[in-house]
Amino acid sequence: MTRPQPDIVPEPPSPHAGSPAATVDRVPRSTGRGERTRRRILDAAESVFAQLGFHDASIVRITEEAGVAQGTFYIYFSSKQQVFDEVVLDLNHRVRQAMAQASEGATSRLDAERRGFAAFFAFTAEHPSLYRLIRQAEFVSPEIHHRHYERIISGYIPHLEKAMASGEVARSDPTVLAWALIAVGEMTGMKWILWDDRSSMPQDVFDQLVAIIGRMLGSSELPADPSSGASSGSAADPAADPSVRSPGATRAEPNARISTRSERKRRS
Repeated sequence: MTRPQPDIVPEPPSPHAGSPAATVDRVPRSTGRGERTRRRILDAAESVFAQLGFHDASIVRITEEAGVAQGTFYIYFSSKQQVFDEVVLDLNHRVRQAMAQASEGATSRLDAERRGFAAFFAFTAEHPSLYRLIRQAEFVSPEIHHRHYERIISGYIPHLEKAMASGEVARSDPTVLAWALIAVGEMTGMKWILWDDRSSMPQDVFDQLVAIIGRMLGSSELPADPSSGASSGSAADPAADPSVRSPGATRAEPNARISTRSERKRRS
């Protein structure tokens, strides 16, 4: 009796079989029910790795979360390491896709940045595990960690070069600029979405961020000062925020306290 075959078609072996990269690149092409099962395993692994970390996670826990048998796991993935690498690359693909789609139809480079960053923050709010897994990958899978950023950078640089060639963006080293922009997005998202446990980026923070990005680009389309139209006392108005003071105001404050003490002495 012929045994039923899994609903997958393996890709041809990589010429570099045996390397960590080759293991990740040999992803079985699934269709129908097989693809849905593989998707369930990836989603479950994303959740388990984010909750427990790579070392405490187990294939048993992943299959329980996915609602599949352990044998089914091994149809699609050879090890815990491979499924971790796949999860990171899957998140990478999806966030790049979300940003690219959001940027379609942009009227300028700054508009494309605005749309792309908005999509990035929306994705990270929905998938905060992206931050946790990328940081784990730095130690668990350095090659995949590097590849995550290099894939983003490689798609970013040509757009910046094109904008520089047209004069829309000030000329600089596009590679350095791309890495700097990624750092801005990643760190602000970490603070205002991940750490603050928000479902979206606060609008006033986003407006300030876009203005900063415009200055980084040397864009000919600098946005208006986000605080200029803010009502008194709003979070977007630096003058109304007691935590933001001009250097002069900061230096004057001690003198005001000294004068007050002198007056009290004279009165006594």
